[in-house]
Amino acid sequence: MRVALIADIHGNIAALDAVLDDIERQRVDSVVNLGDLLSGGLHPRRTADRLMSLNFPTIAGNHDRYLLEQDPESMGSWDRHAHDQLDDEHLQWLGSLPFSLELDHGILTVHGTPTDDQQYFLHSVDPDGSREATEAEILDRAAGFMDRSVIACGHTHLQRRWTLPSGTLVVNPGSVGIPAYDDDQPYPHVMESGSPHARYAILDDHGRGSWTASFELVQYDHVAAAADARAHGMSAIADALLTGYVDSRPDGASH
Repeated sequence: MRVALIADIHGNIAALDAVLDDIERQRVDSVVNLGDLLSGGLHPRRTADRLMSLNFPTIAGNHDRYLLEQDPESMGSWDRHAHDQLDDEHLQWLGSLPFSLELDHGILTVHGTPTDDQQYFLHSVDPDGSREATEAEILDRAAGFMDRSVIACGHTHLQRRWTLPSGTLVVNPGSVGIPAYDDDQPYPHVMESGSPHARYAILDDHGRGSWTASFELVQYDHVAAAADARAHGMSAIADALLTGYVDSRPDGASH
């Protein structure tokens, strides 16, 4: 059994297409989408149409929820850009997506943690910025769910895996669409992957609940994607797409 995990597309249709092409060569049995699908200053409508046609098992991320719950006038720039391009069919589809999914073979899919779509699972933020979470922090976030074989999460845009004492594999496939961003909650911090690649992961089942995860990097025309973001007024996203790092100039866009 091979399962491809994709997450945090954020409307980057070019990166999504490149990842899907790469996945096709990997001969996986299924593809699972971990949310944050459309917001991000790129091509939300085209991305929504593509994902709706593919009908992968898909959960909602925090940005997908914002598109449904927030008043457009109070949205951040990522979400407002997406909201202004989507129609009722797209919004109804977003509204149909669950918070989490329990899949076959003991796989639990979430966006952030099993109880909070805005909390990082394998990373933490404190007054000094972001860092990798400790085992104690990960165990606390996994409490009540450690009987699963795999917990797949997204949200941080960074690839990381951790095996709990129970044997549960917690894995974040990284971001398909946005390799770096900054945020001010709960403290100012940046999340940077360090290169412009699109990212995803593949789970391999070795039997009896034993899984491994491999991390994939995919090249695509990130220069063109950055030009699209800049044309939409998203200079910080454009810079992140080009380098995998956050530029120091604030854009008002946060995660």
